[in-house]
Amino acid sequence: MANPIPETMRAMVTMGHGGLDQLTFRDDWPTPVPGAGDVLVRVGACGLNNTDVNTRSGWYSKTVSGATIGDAYDEVGTDDPSWGGRPISFPRIQGADVCGEIVATGSAIDPSRIGERVITDNWIRDPDDPLNKDRTGYYGSECDGGFAEYAAMPARNALAVDSPLSDAELATFSCSYSTAEGMLTRATVTDNDTVLVPGASGGVGGAVVQLAKLRGARVVAMASEAKHEAVAALGADLVLPRNPDDLAGSLADERITVVADIVGGGGWQALIEVLQRGGRYTCSGAIAGPIVDFDLRTFYLRDLTFTGSTVIDPAVMPRLVGYIESGAVRPVLAGSYPLHELREAQAAFIAKTHTGNIVVCP
Repeated sequence: MANPIPETMRAMVTMGHGGLDQLTFRDDWPTPVPGAGDVLVRVGACGLNNTDVNTRSGWYSKTVSGATIGDAYDEVGTDDPSWGGRPISFPRIQGADVCGEIVATGSAIDPSRIGERVITDNWIRDPDDPLNKDRTGYYGSECDGGFAEYAAMPARNALAVDSPLSDAELATFSCSYSTAEGMLTRATVTDNDTVLVPGASGGVGGAVVQLAKLRGARVVAMASEAKHEAVAALGADLVLPRNPDDLAGSLADERITVVADIVGGGGWQALIEVLQRGGRYTCSGAIAGPIVDFDLRTFYLRDLTFTGSTVIDPAVMPRLVGYIESGAVRPVLAGSYPLHELREAQAAFIAKTHTGNIVVCP
């Protein structure tokens, strides 16, 4: 007989914008009740990502111009503190990257789904207009997420996965790998490309390395020298220092056709300068800082294409599940923490001394 679903659960609840002290552990939080089109998932593990940190700290607000430090900022705009440029409500259970088991279904969902092992498609879309990016929310941001024992979600966002990987390993995929695949899709990367990947030791950067190689591209990765061996093991053809004094010289004869960037900051202009004529720059983050110097002459005289990449195409997550099930991509689990140590887990995530992804387990 299955274990009964308790009325209350343990959860890490974000109480507002600010530092790590906004994360509050509760052992009496109401267990969510799935709506008609929802499922209830017993969380096995939930991965950390930059969206959690940036939303909590309010970094997305245009009043903030610095790097993603993960702490409270002196001033956060009240109108635009979330990824979508709108306010969100608190208290909020964050955490998008859930791996777990469906334990209950809403009235409109076939109960045969109970028992499925699932990971999340994090993008909450309008079912009547799924391609409308203005009507798209993010799991754990516009609704409660997975930093808890149980999590409710639309049934279409709970993707069945058949894999021998552990819950902690599977919880590394949803955000990082879908973000990476979304970037490569937006930049139309093929086996004719050489992709430059700043921040290649992080969750998204490491996923870009693996997924670009899966497309047959050549990959040049950038990371701190202590992480070069780990990044090379992901398949990078060449690994360079994180901030080389002369990026163009370090590349030698490499012809960079795509830059897949989540870093930004002071090294941004050098990335653009090494792009070949007709090259593509795709961006899904700015952890080193969002404000950069941009010479329009380089942009138009070199026939470059720039794409922002946030809301992924609907086909990305099903494709990623296929990669996981076939073993075409592998997890890079940097560490696992118990749920009540989410503050410590986020502090480690923010410090960026790890390679790969960090998760918490209830």
